[in-house]
Amino acid sequence: MDLNDLLTRFSNTTENQCKAIFSTLFIAGNKLQTIFDKNIPQVSLKQFMLLSIIRQPAEQLTFTQLGSLLGCSRQNIKKLADVLVKKGFITIEPSTADPRAMCICPAKKADHYFQNDFSKYQGDLKYLFEVYTDEEIETLFLLLSRLYAGIENLENHSKMEETEHGGNRT
Repeated sequence: MDLNDLLTRFSNTTENQCKAIFSTLFIAGNKLQTIFDKNIPQVSLKQFMLLSIIRQPAEQLTFTQLGSLLGCSRQNIKKLADVLVKKGFITIEPSTADPRAMCICPAKKADHYFQNDFSKYQGDLKYLFEVYTDEEIETLFLLLSRLYAGIENLENHSKMEETEHGGNRT
């Protein structure tokens, strides 16, 4: 059985389509991570995403804020950061807004990396999306944006259940 067979089997009802979408997102994430981990020089896809995010904002982001943006825990961000510090891509500094919080700052090596090695990643993105029309990309972008609303809804529901059940979900 291949992925297309699986999708066909689950196309008969909305409930099954939701299951197929969820499974497809999980499988696609794993496949993309495997491909990009092989193809991005010097860093893993997760490390790359962290580097990409810390280069964007005007203000420093704490480990907790970065975890929220990347959908993982503060501890996972710390593990990624430790590796990137050892590789010379980032520094870890106290937050200027809250000295108790630690922030990740890009080092010169990160800037050099994005100026010189980033083209490989951009080429891979081009291949990933060249099978879509501009209109399909716009639709996919809008639908994925809506997916985040669904994820927020699920997070809120889970928090509510935890509160109601005293932290025990059974």
